[in-house]
Amino acid sequence: MTSKMRKLNHINLALILGISGFLLMQTTPQAAAQYQEKEDKNYGNTPDKQVPYANYQDAYKKHFQVPLEFTGAGREKPEPKGLKEVRIGVLAPLKGNVLVPQGTQLLQGATLALEEANARGGYKGLPFKILAHNDVGLWGAAANEIVKMGDEEVWTILGTIDDINSHVGIRVALKLEIPWVNSSDPDPTFTETNIPWVMRCISDDRQSSYALVDYIYQHKGLKRVAVLRANNRYGRVGVMEFRDAALRVGNPIVLEVRYEDGESNFDTQLERIKNSNPDAVVLWGNALEMGLILNRMRELGMNYPVFTSDRGVNPLFIETAGENANGIVTTCQYNPKADTPALKAFQHNYKERFGQEPDVFAAHAYDGMSMTIKAIQKVGLNRYLIRDELVGLKKYDGVTGEILFDASWNDIGRIFMAEIKDGDFIFSPAVWKYE
Repeated sequence: MTSKMRKLNHINLALILGISGFLLMQTTPQAAAQYQEKEDKNYGNTPDKQVPYANYQDAYKKHFQVPLEFTGAGREKPEPKGLKEVRIGVLAPLKGNVLVPQGTQLLQGATLALEEANARGGYKGLPFKILAHNDVGLWGAAANEIVKMGDEEVWTILGTIDDINSHVGIRVALKLEIPWVNSSDPDPTFTETNIPWVMRCISDDRQSSYALVDYIYQHKGLKRVAVLRANNRYGRVGVMEFRDAALRVGNPIVLEVRYEDGESNFDTQLERIKNSNPDAVVLWGNALEMGLILNRMRELGMNYPVFTSDRGVNPLFIETAGENANGIVTTCQYNPKADTPALKAFQHNYKERFGQEPDVFAAHAYDGMSMTIKAIQKVGLNRYLIRDELVGLKKYDGVTGEILFDASWNDIGRIFMAEIKDGDFIFSPAVWKYE
Protein backbone atom coordinates (compact mmCIF):
# COMPACT_ATOMS: atom_id res chain seq x y z
CA MET A 1 0.00 0.00 0.00
CA THR A 2 1.42 3.42 -0.97
CA SER A 3 1.94 6.27 1.46
CA LYS A 4 -0.77 8.26 -0.31
CA MET A 5 -3.34 5.44 0.05
CA ARG A 6 -2.54 4.99 3.74
CA LYS A 7 -3.05 8.72 4.26
CA LEU A 8 -6.43 8.60 2.53
CA ASN A 9 -7.53 5.60 4.63
CA HIS A 10 -6.61 7.46 7.83
CA ILE A 11 -8.60 10.49 6.70
CA ASN A 12 -11.62 8.32 5.82
CA LEU A 13 -11.48 6.54 9.20
CA ALA A 14 -11.33 9.86 11.02
CA LEU A 15 -14.30 11.15 9.04
CA ILE A 16 -16.33 8.01 9.75
CA LEU A 17 -15.61 8.17 13.49
CA GLY A 18 -16.35 11.87 13.61
CA ILE A 19 -19.63 11.54 11.73
CA SER A 20 -20.67 8.54 13.84
CA GLY A 21 -20.00 10.45 17.03
CA PHE A 22 -21.94 13.45 15.75
CA LEU A 23 -24.92 11.28 14.78
CA LEU A 24 -24.85 9.50 18.12
CA MET A 25 -25.02 12.83 19.90
CA GLN A 26 -27.87 13.97 17.70
CA THR A 27 -29.94 10.81 18.04
CA THR A 28 -29.73 10.36 21.82
CA PRO A 29 -30.72 13.71 23.38
CA GLN A 30 -32.90 11.94 25.96
CA ALA A 31 -30.03 9.75 27.12
CA ALA A 32 -27.81 12.83 27.42
CA ALA A 33 -30.47 14.67 29.41
CA GLN A 34 -30.98 11.73 31.75
CA TYR A 35 -27.27 11.54 32.41
CA GLN A 36 -27.14 15.27 33.06
CA GLU A 37 -29.96 15.04 35.59
CA LYS A 38 -28.22 12.28 37.53
CA GLU A 39 -24.75 13.75 37.39
CA ASP A 40 -23.63 15.14 40.75
CA LYS A 41 -22.22 18.39 39.40
CA ASN A 42 -22.62 20.35 42.63
CA TYR A 43 -22.51 19.50 46.29
CA GLY A 44 -25.81 18.08 47.54
CA ASN A 45 -27.05 17.53 43.98
CA THR A 46 -27.82 21.25 43.82
CA PRO A 47 -29.19 22.62 40.52
CA ASP A 48 -26.88 25.25 39.05
CA LYS A 49 -29.44 28.03 39.43
CA GLN A 50 -29.66 27.35 43.18
CA VAL A 51 -25.96 27.27 44.01
CA PRO A 52 -25.34 30.14 46.49
CA TYR A 53 -23.93 33.28 44.82
CA ALA A 54 -23.40 31.37 41.54
CA ASN A 55 -24.90 34.27 39.57
CA TYR A 56 -22.16 36.57 40.81
CA GLN A 57 -18.93 34.60 41.17
CA ASP A 58 -17.47 31.16 41.61
CA ALA A 59 -16.64 29.94 45.09
CA TYR A 60 -13.05 30.47 46.16
CA LYS A 61 -13.12 27.14 47.95
CA LYS A 62 -15.65 24.31 47.79
CA HIS A 63 -16.39 22.12 50.77
CA PHE A 64 -17.63 18.53 51.09
CA GLN A 65 -16.23 17.53 47.71
CA VAL A 66 -13.64 15.07 49.05
CA PRO A 67 -14.43 12.42 51.70
CA LEU A 68 -12.83 13.11 55.07
CA GLU A 69 -10.31 10.42 55.93
CA PHE A 70 -10.03 8.70 59.27
CA THR A 71 -6.32 8.24 59.89
CA GLY A 72 -6.45 6.94 63.45
CA ALA A 73 -5.47 3.53 64.75
CA GLY A 74 -7.81 0.63 65.39
CA ARG A 75 -8.05 -1.30 62.16
CA GLU A 76 -5.47 -3.72 63.50
CA LYS A 77 -7.58 -4.75 66.51
CA PRO A 78 -8.40 -8.47 66.51
CA GLU A 79 -11.94 -9.76 66.71
CA PRO A 80 -12.92 -10.44 70.34
CA LYS A 81 -13.36 -14.00 71.57
CA GLY A 82 -16.20 -15.55 73.53
CA LEU A 83 -19.05 -13.39 72.20
CA LYS A 84 -22.58 -14.74 72.42
CA GLU A 85 -24.25 -12.05 70.30
CA VAL A 86 -23.49 -9.12 68.02
CA ARG A 87 -24.99 -5.96 69.49
CA ILE A 88 -26.29 -3.05 67.43
CA GLY A 89 -27.64 0.08 69.11
CA VAL A 90 -30.83 1.83 68.00
CA LEU A 91 -31.77 5.31 69.24
CA ALA A 92 -35.37 6.30 68.52
CA PRO A 93 -38.29 8.17 70.16
CA LEU A 94 -40.14 5.26 71.76
CA LYS A 95 -42.02 6.96 74.63
CA GLY A 96 -42.64 10.45 76.00
CA ASN A 97 -42.20 12.10 72.61
CA VAL A 98 -44.56 13.36 69.87
CA LEU A 99 -42.56 11.27 67.39
CA VAL A 100 -43.26 7.92 69.08
CA PRO A 101 -45.28 6.55 66.10
CA GLN A 102 -42.39 7.31 63.76
CA GLY A 103 -39.82 6.01 66.25
CA THR A 104 -41.75 2.78 66.61
CA GLN A 105 -41.73 2.31 62.85
CA LEU A 106 -37.99 2.99 62.79
CA LEU A 107 -37.34 0.31 65.42
CA GLN A 108 -39.64 -2.18 63.69
CA GLY A 109 -37.97 -1.70 60.31
CA ALA A 110 -34.55 -2.26 61.87
CA THR A 111 -35.86 -5.28 63.78
CA LEU A 112 -37.20 -6.93 60.63
CA ALA A 113 -33.85 -6.58 58.87
CA LEU A 114 -32.06 -8.02 61.88
CA GLU A 115 -34.46 -10.95 62.25
CA GLU A 116 -34.06 -11.83 58.59
CA ALA A 117 -30.28 -11.74 58.96
CA ASN A 118 -30.48 -14.05 61.97
CA ALA A 119 -32.67 -16.45 60.00
CA ARG A 120 -29.82 -16.63 57.47
CA GLY A 121 -27.33 -17.57 60.17
CA GLY A 122 -26.45 -14.22 61.75
CA TYR A 123 -22.74 -13.49 61.95
CA LYS A 124 -20.80 -16.77 61.84
CA GLY A 125 -23.58 -18.40 63.81
CA LEU A 126 -23.85 -15.57 66.36
CA PRO A 127 -27.23 -13.79 66.50
CA PHE A 128 -27.50 -10.07 65.92
CA LYS A 129 -29.26 -8.25 68.76
CA ILE A 130 -30.75 -4.75 68.90
CA LEU A 131 -30.20 -2.74 72.07
CA ALA A 132 -32.93 -0.10 71.78
CA HIS A 133 -32.64 3.23 73.61
CA ASN A 134 -35.31 5.88 73.96
CA ASP A 135 -34.80 9.34 72.52
CA VAL A 136 -36.94 11.57 74.73
CA GLY A 137 -36.01 14.75 72.88
CA LEU A 138 -33.57 16.22 75.42
CA TRP A 139 -29.95 17.02 74.57
CA GLY A 140 -28.33 15.61 77.69
CA ALA A 141 -30.53 12.53 77.70
CA ALA A 142 -29.55 11.64 74.13
CA ALA A 143 -25.85 11.96 74.96
CA ASN A 144 -26.30 9.73 78.01
CA GLU A 145 -27.99 7.04 75.92
CA ILE A 146 -25.03 6.95 73.52
CA VAL A 147 -22.64 6.62 76.46
CA LYS A 148 -24.72 3.65 77.63
CA MET A 149 -24.42 2.08 74.19
CA GLY A 150 -20.66 2.45 74.43
CA ASP A 151 -20.71 0.64 77.77
CA GLU A 152 -22.87 -2.08 76.18
CA GLU A 153 -20.21 -2.50 73.49
CA VAL A 154 -22.45 -2.05 70.48
CA TRP A 155 -20.70 -2.27 67.12
CA THR A 156 -22.79 0.39 65.36
CA ILE A 157 -25.68 2.78 66.03
CA LEU A 158 -28.84 3.40 63.97
CA GLY A 159 -31.06 6.46 64.55
CA THR A 160 -32.48 8.94 65.42
CA ILE A 161 -35.27 11.18 64.03
CA ASP A 162 -34.87 14.33 66.10
CA ASP A 163 -32.45 16.77 64.46
CA ILE A 164 -30.93 18.19 67.63
CA ASN A 165 -30.40 14.85 69.31
CA SER A 166 -28.84 13.44 66.15
CA HIS A 167 -26.28 16.24 66.27
CA VAL A 168 -25.57 15.70 69.96
CA GLY A 169 -25.41 11.93 69.62
CA ILE A 170 -22.90 11.80 66.78
CA ARG A 171 -20.46 13.94 68.74
CA VAL A 172 -20.52 11.41 71.56
CA ALA A 173 -20.18 8.58 69.04
CA LEU A 174 -17.14 10.38 67.62
CA LYS A 175 -15.46 10.28 71.03
CA LEU A 176 -16.39 6.62 71.46
CA GLU A 177 -15.50 5.81 67.84
CA ILE A 178 -18.74 4.02 66.99
CA PRO A 179 -20.04 4.00 63.38
CA TRP A 180 -23.41 5.75 63.07
CA VAL A 181 -25.97 5.21 60.28
CA ASN A 182 -28.86 7.67 60.22
CA SER A 183 -31.99 6.62 58.38
CA SER A 184 -34.47 9.32 59.44
CA ASP A 185 -33.07 12.78 60.22
CA PRO A 186 -33.46 15.11 57.19
CA ASP A 187 -31.34 17.98 58.58
CA PRO A 188 -28.86 18.86 55.77
CA THR A 189 -26.20 19.87 58.29
CA PHE A 190 -26.10 16.40 59.85
CA THR A 191 -23.33 15.10 57.59
CA GLU A 192 -21.76 18.55 57.23
CA THR A 193 -20.30 18.13 60.71
CA ASN A 194 -17.42 16.35 58.94
CA ILE A 195 -17.47 13.57 61.50
CA PRO A 196 -15.90 10.59 59.70
CA TRP A 197 -18.02 8.07 61.62
CA VAL A 198 -21.38 9.21 60.25
CA MET A 199 -23.45 8.45 57.16
CA ARG A 200 -27.10 8.90 56.18
CA CYS A 201 -29.29 6.68 53.98
CA ILE A 202 -32.27 9.02 53.56
CA SER A 203 -32.46 12.16 51.41
CA ASP A 204 -32.40 15.44 53.31
CA ASP A 205 -34.52 18.60 53.33
CA ARG A 206 -32.25 20.18 50.75
CA GLN A 207 -33.39 17.66 48.16
CA SER A 208 -37.05 18.01 49.19
CA SER A 209 -36.86 21.80 49.02
CA TYR A 210 -35.32 21.81 45.53
CA ALA A 211 -38.14 19.58 44.35
CA LEU A 212 -40.87 21.68 45.99
CA VAL A 213 -39.44 24.98 44.78
CA ASP A 214 -39.18 23.70 41.22
CA TYR A 215 -42.75 22.37 41.33
CA ILE A 216 -44.34 25.43 42.94
CA TYR A 217 -42.54 28.23 41.11
CA GLN A 218 -41.45 26.68 37.82
CA HIS A 219 -44.12 24.05 37.13
CA LYS A 220 -47.18 25.73 38.70
CA GLY A 221 -46.07 29.30 38.03
CA LEU A 222 -46.97 30.56 41.53
CA LYS A 223 -45.12 33.62 42.85
CA ARG A 224 -46.26 34.66 46.33
CA VAL A 225 -45.86 31.85 48.85
CA ALA A 226 -46.42 32.05 52.62
CA VAL A 227 -45.05 29.46 55.05
CA LEU A 228 -46.53 28.16 58.31
CA ARG A 229 -44.08 25.90 60.14
CA ALA A 230 -43.53 24.05 63.39
CA ASN A 231 -41.47 26.01 65.90
CA ASN A 232 -38.73 23.38 66.20
CA ARG A 233 -35.49 22.51 64.45
CA TYR A 234 -37.25 20.31 61.88
CA GLY A 235 -39.41 23.27 60.84
CA ARG A 236 -36.67 25.88 61.07
CA VAL A 237 -33.97 24.04 59.10
CA GLY A 238 -36.35 22.60 56.53
CA VAL A 239 -37.94 25.96 55.78
CA MET A 240 -34.51 27.58 55.71
CA GLU A 241 -33.61 25.34 52.77
CA PHE A 242 -36.95 26.04 51.06
CA ARG A 243 -36.64 29.80 51.66
CA ASP A 244 -33.10 29.96 50.28
CA ALA A 245 -33.96 27.88 47.22
CA ALA A 246 -37.02 30.04 46.49
CA LEU A 247 -34.96 33.22 46.82
CA ARG A 248 -32.38 31.96 44.33
CA VAL A 249 -35.06 31.55 41.65
CA GLY A 250 -36.27 35.10 42.27
CA ASN A 251 -39.25 34.43 44.57
CA PRO A 252 -38.65 35.32 48.22
CA ILE A 253 -41.39 33.96 50.48
CA VAL A 254 -43.83 36.68 51.54
CA LEU A 255 -44.33 35.54 55.15
CA GLU A 256 -43.07 32.90 57.59
CA VAL A 257 -45.05 32.22 60.78
CA ARG A 258 -44.77 29.49 63.40
CA TYR A 259 -46.84 27.27 65.66
CA GLU A 260 -45.95 24.99 68.57
CA ASP A 261 -46.11 21.18 68.54
CA GLY A 262 -49.46 20.15 69.99
CA GLU A 263 -51.12 23.49 69.21
CA SER A 264 -54.74 23.29 68.02
CA ASN A 265 -55.78 26.93 67.47
CA PHE A 266 -54.09 28.47 64.46
CA ASP A 267 -56.38 31.46 63.84
CA THR A 268 -53.80 34.11 64.68
CA GLN A 269 -51.24 32.67 62.28
CA LEU A 270 -53.82 32.12 59.55
CA GLU A 271 -55.06 35.70 59.81
CA ARG A 272 -51.52 36.93 59.20
CA ILE A 273 -51.17 34.61 56.24
CA LYS A 274 -54.45 35.81 54.75
CA ASN A 275 -53.36 39.44 55.12
CA SER A 276 -50.14 38.67 53.19
CA ASN A 277 -52.26 37.88 50.11
CA PRO A 278 -50.36 34.72 49.03
CA ASP A 279 -50.81 32.65 45.90
CA ALA A 280 -50.09 29.46 47.88
CA VAL A 281 -49.18 28.20 51.35
CA VAL A 282 -46.48 25.75 52.44
CA LEU A 283 -46.97 23.83 55.71
CA TRP A 284 -43.91 22.34 57.40
CA GLY A 285 -44.44 20.10 60.43
CA ASN A 286 -45.98 16.84 61.58
CA ALA A 287 -48.99 15.18 59.95
CA LEU A 288 -51.55 15.89 62.68
CA GLU A 289 -50.97 19.63 62.97
CA MET A 290 -50.74 20.07 59.20
CA GLY A 291 -54.07 18.28 58.78
CA LEU A 292 -55.71 20.48 61.43
CA ILE A 293 -54.31 23.64 59.86
CA LEU A 294 -55.59 22.63 56.44
CA ASN A 295 -59.08 22.02 57.83
CA ARG A 296 -59.15 25.41 59.52
CA MET A 297 -57.93 27.12 56.36
CA ARG A 298 -60.80 25.68 54.37
CA GLU A 299 -63.29 26.60 57.11
CA LEU A 300 -62.06 30.20 56.87
CA GLY A 301 -62.46 30.21 53.10
CA MET A 302 -58.69 30.17 52.48
CA ASN A 303 -58.69 28.12 49.30
CA TYR A 304 -55.07 28.66 48.29
CA PRO A 305 -53.09 25.75 46.88
CA VAL A 306 -51.34 24.05 49.81
CA PHE A 307 -48.05 22.16 49.80
CA THR A 308 -46.51 20.33 52.76
CA SER A 309 -43.23 18.94 54.01
CA ASP A 310 -42.51 15.23 53.56
CA ARG A 311 -44.15 14.29 56.87
CA GLY A 312 -47.45 14.85 55.11
CA VAL A 313 -46.93 11.42 53.52
CA ASN A 314 -48.67 9.77 56.43
CA PRO A 315 -52.13 8.15 56.67
CA LEU A 316 -52.76 10.37 59.70
CA PHE A 317 -52.66 13.46 57.47
CA ILE A 318 -55.40 12.10 55.19
CA GLU A 319 -57.34 10.78 58.19
CA THR A 320 -57.21 14.22 59.84
CA ALA A 321 -57.85 16.39 56.78
CA GLY A 322 -60.39 14.11 55.06
CA GLU A 323 -61.66 15.52 51.77
CA ASN A 324 -59.53 18.63 52.27
CA ALA A 325 -56.43 16.53 51.71
CA ASN A 326 -57.24 15.96 48.04
CA GLY A 327 -54.98 17.99 45.76
CA ILE A 328 -52.28 18.52 48.37
CA VAL A 329 -48.75 18.03 46.99
CA THR A 330 -45.65 17.12 48.97
CA THR A 331 -42.42 15.15 48.57
CA CYS A 332 -41.24 11.72 49.66
CA GLN A 333 -37.75 10.19 49.90
CA TYR A 334 -38.84 7.06 48.03
CA ASN A 335 -41.79 5.63 46.12
CA PRO A 336 -43.67 3.22 48.44
CA LYS A 337 -45.74 2.06 45.45
CA ALA A 338 -42.77 1.10 43.28
CA ASP A 339 -43.27 -2.29 41.65
CA THR A 340 -40.00 -3.90 42.73
CA PRO A 341 -39.64 -7.39 44.22
CA ALA A 342 -37.50 -6.20 47.15
CA LEU A 343 -39.96 -3.50 48.21
CA LYS A 344 -42.99 -5.75 47.79
CA ALA A 345 -41.38 -8.49 49.89
CA PHE A 346 -40.42 -6.00 52.60
CA GLN A 347 -43.92 -4.53 52.76
CA HIS A 348 -45.51 -7.99 52.92
CA ASN A 349 -43.15 -9.26 55.60
CA TYR A 350 -43.41 -6.06 57.64
CA LYS A 351 -47.21 -6.08 57.71
CA GLU A 352 -47.24 -9.78 58.55
CA ARG A 353 -44.75 -9.23 61.39
CA PHE A 354 -46.08 -5.98 62.90
CA GLY A 355 -49.70 -5.71 61.71
CA GLN A 356 -49.33 -2.34 59.98
CA GLU A 357 -48.07 -0.82 56.77
CA PRO A 358 -44.45 0.37 56.88
CA ASP A 359 -43.83 4.09 56.57
CA VAL A 360 -40.80 6.01 55.29
CA PHE A 361 -39.02 5.61 58.64
CA ALA A 362 -39.50 1.84 58.67
CA ALA A 363 -38.33 1.40 55.09
CA HIS A 364 -35.17 3.46 55.49
CA ALA A 365 -34.39 1.88 58.86
CA TYR A 366 -34.64 -1.51 57.17
CA ASP A 367 -32.14 -0.37 54.55
CA GLY A 368 -29.88 1.21 57.16
CA MET A 369 -29.81 -1.94 59.28
CA SER A 370 -29.36 -4.15 56.22
CA MET A 371 -26.31 -2.25 54.98
CA THR A 372 -24.89 -2.26 58.52
CA ILE A 373 -25.27 -6.02 58.84
CA LYS A 374 -23.73 -6.59 55.41
CA ALA A 375 -20.75 -4.45 56.39
CA ILE A 376 -20.23 -6.47 59.58
CA GLN A 377 -20.52 -9.75 57.73
CA LYS A 378 -17.96 -8.59 55.19
CA VAL A 379 -15.23 -7.11 57.40
CA GLY A 380 -15.87 -8.69 60.81
CA LEU A 381 -16.22 -7.28 64.30
CA ASN A 382 -13.99 -4.25 64.18
CA ARG A 383 -15.62 -0.81 64.43
CA TYR A 384 -12.92 0.84 62.33
CA LEU A 385 -13.24 -1.62 59.48
CA ILE A 386 -17.03 -1.44 59.67
CA ARG A 387 -16.76 2.34 59.39
CA ASP A 388 -14.48 1.99 56.36
CA GLU A 389 -16.90 -0.37 54.66
CA LEU A 390 -19.95 1.83 55.28
CA VAL A 391 -18.43 5.13 54.17
CA GLY A 392 -16.83 3.38 51.21
CA LEU A 393 -20.26 2.80 49.68
CA LYS A 394 -21.00 4.84 46.55
CA LYS A 395 -24.47 3.40 46.18
CA TYR A 396 -26.72 0.84 47.79
CA ASP A 397 -29.72 -0.89 46.26
CA GLY A 398 -32.30 -1.11 49.02
CA VAL A 399 -36.05 -1.55 49.37
CA THR A 400 -36.30 2.25 49.06
CA GLY A 401 -34.56 2.12 45.69
CA GLU A 402 -31.10 3.24 44.64
CA ILE A 403 -29.37 5.12 47.45
CA LEU A 404 -26.57 7.33 46.15
CA PHE A 405 -23.92 8.74 48.50
CA ASP A 406 -21.99 11.95 47.98
CA ALA A 407 -18.56 12.79 49.40
CA SER A 408 -20.06 13.70 52.79
CA TRP A 409 -21.75 10.25 52.95
CA ASN A 410 -25.18 11.78 52.50
CA ASP A 411 -27.97 10.23 50.41
CA ILE A 412 -28.60 12.29 47.27
CA GLY A 413 -30.84 9.71 45.60
CA ARG A 414 -34.10 10.34 43.77
CA ILE A 415 -36.82 12.43 45.43
CA PHE A 416 -40.48 11.78 44.60
CA MET A 417 -43.47 14.10 44.40
CA ALA A 418 -46.61 12.87 46.15
CA GLU A 419 -50.09 14.21 45.33
CA ILE A 420 -53.23 13.15 47.16
CA LYS A 421 -56.03 12.10 44.83
CA ASP A 422 -59.28 10.48 45.98
CA GLY A 423 -57.81 9.95 49.44
CA ASP A 424 -54.64 8.23 48.25
CA PHE A 425 -51.04 9.21 47.52
CA ILE A 426 -49.93 9.23 43.88
CA PHE A 427 -46.15 9.26 43.43
CA SER A 428 -43.99 10.48 40.56
CA PRO A 429 -40.25 11.18 40.35
CA ALA A 430 -39.17 14.76 40.87
CA VAL A 431 -37.06 15.98 37.98
CA TRP A 432 -35.16 19.23 37.66
CA LYS A 433 -32.54 19.85 35.00
CA TYR A 434 -29.20 21.50 35.45
CA GLU A 435 -28.82 24.69 33.48
